[in-house]
Amino acid sequence: MITASTLSFLQGLKANNTREWFEEHRPEYQEAYGEVIGLVAELLRKVSSFDSAIASSGLDPKNCIMRIYRDVRFSRNKSPYKTNFFVYINRGGRKSRFGGYYVHIGTQGESFAGGGVYMPESEPLGCLREEIAGHFTEWRSILSAEAFRTRFPEGVLPSGLLKRPPKGYESSDPALEYLRYKGYYTQRFFVDTEVTAQEFAGELAALFQCVKPMVDFLNRSLG
Repeated sequence: MITASTLSFLQGLKANNTREWFEEHRPEYQEAYGEVIGLVAELLRKVSSFDSAIASSGLDPKNCIMRIYRDVRFSRNKSPYKTNFFVYINRGGRKSRFGGYYVHIGTQGESFAGGGVYMPESEPLGCLREEIAGHFTEWRSILSAEAFRTRFPEGVLPSGLLKRPPKGYESSDPALEYLRYKGYYTQRFFVDTEVTAQEFAGELAALFQCVKPMVDFLNRSLG
């Protein structure tokens, strides 16, 4: 369970993003990290009950959490730490190219969760577009399902957009709106009181189960 102390640590880190502050508050970080590990372990159990690909992947909770240290080598922003915890649960582990489920834990309403394939490289992106173009009726059916629309009223979002149809597709293609996408993901935000609620893991699992048909559709083109 995520407690208010974890969000307090992240808020403090956001205001004091220095190595000195982080080292002074390392015990708080370790406590917060432990809470996230616990959340991931619970999510893996819940998700494995309805996603056999996750169940058979044998994921280690620690390997589902992104490092808090930023790579600042090519960034103007030299702040050494991320001010959130990011969890990614997918078939084969977070370094595989398969889509999956994610949780971003921040503060002041910045937490969100969803599923999909975010900013894939060129080759897998081409596979995703082929799948959507070739099975567009099925794709539309998944996105128009009542449960999906209720939990994700914004629908599927693009991680970038092409101005023109991608190579090999015509402007008259009925799937053009989605073929211009550079990635496919969903997003639902949570206020802090939802993040620290006892039922947060259950709500996340229900959210993931809702987006699973979309994730499965995308992943079958990446196998």
